[in-house]
Amino acid sequence: MAIIAIGIDLAKNVFAVHGVDAAGKAVLVRPAVRRDALLELIAKLPQCLIGLEACSGAHHWARQFQQFGHQVRIMAAKFVAPYRLSGKRGKNDAADAQAICEAVQRPQMRFVPIKGEDAQGRLSIHRVRQGFIEQRTATINRIRGLLSEYGHVLPQRAEVVRCEAGQCLEDLPGWANTAIGDLLSELHRLDERIAEYDRHVETMAKADDRCRKLMAIPGVGDKTATALMASIGSAHDFKCGKQLAAWLGLVPSQYSSGGKQRLGRITKAGDGYLRMLLILGARAVVAKNAGMAWAMLSKGEAFRPLT
Repeated sequence: MAIIAIGIDLAKNVFAVHGVDAAGKAVLVRPAVRRDALLELIAKLPQCLIGLEACSGAHHWARQFQQFGHQVRIMAAKFVAPYRLSGKRGKNDAADAQAICEAVQRPQMRFVPIKGEDAQGRLSIHRVRQGFIEQRTATINRIRGLLSEYGHVLPQRAEVVRCEAGQCLEDLPGWANTAIGDLLSELHRLDERIAEYDRHVETMAKADDRCRKLMAIPGVGDKTATALMASIGSAHDFKCGKQLAAWLGLVPSQYSSGGKQRLGRITKAGDGYLRMLLILGARAVVAKNAGMAWAMLSKGEAFRPLT
């Protein structure tokens, strides 16, 4: 019988492939396929459903397989895990491929939108910018830690560290002066790189009409708009906004039983970076609403929406 679904366990050099027919019988089991032979194998197969785990290179392979007419679906690894562990002991590549093949056929499975090369490039800007921010935070903390060894205790605010650390240099002995001076130079370099990448994000947002429309939403700026566009595209993979919110981990977790609903904290599933941007933007809107409420109550004015 013809193959209807395939699970592929992605790796760097050796891949595992597991295919089944309409009856669920394994008709293609390849536990070790070399990287240079994978495309040739998939190209010879009839058009079918291919499942992949979300990992490094998954979107690249998905685009390659789609060129042969296959329907490709990417799933988060945690959604595949139950199919891998049920009734089995141990873990290997062949078992992973079989679990992926089983999971991709489930009607209620949630999938990751496949990104194009341009979308991945845009997200690369966000990832590199976020990496520079993390490096800057680590550098600031390193400066604060070293200065505290010499009795200079600085607050956590980055602006204060930049200003007061330079003033403390004259009081430091030779090697400490050299080390902290180099850290301040590195901090200045990181500030410049982050500002450069901020301009990249601003350019991307201005060049995309859909991003400009998204930025009309209160609390959505150029970073949130461009990250959303690159991550979910036209959002056709989601039937409604609630599904998108669930995919981002913004809905409460449920522990309901016996007709009693128990809602917990947000699940924090999905893309943590997108979730952070949306939450920070929402906080800014809340603060603005509080300011407007104060103005209306203290001055007795009516609300005037922006036009």
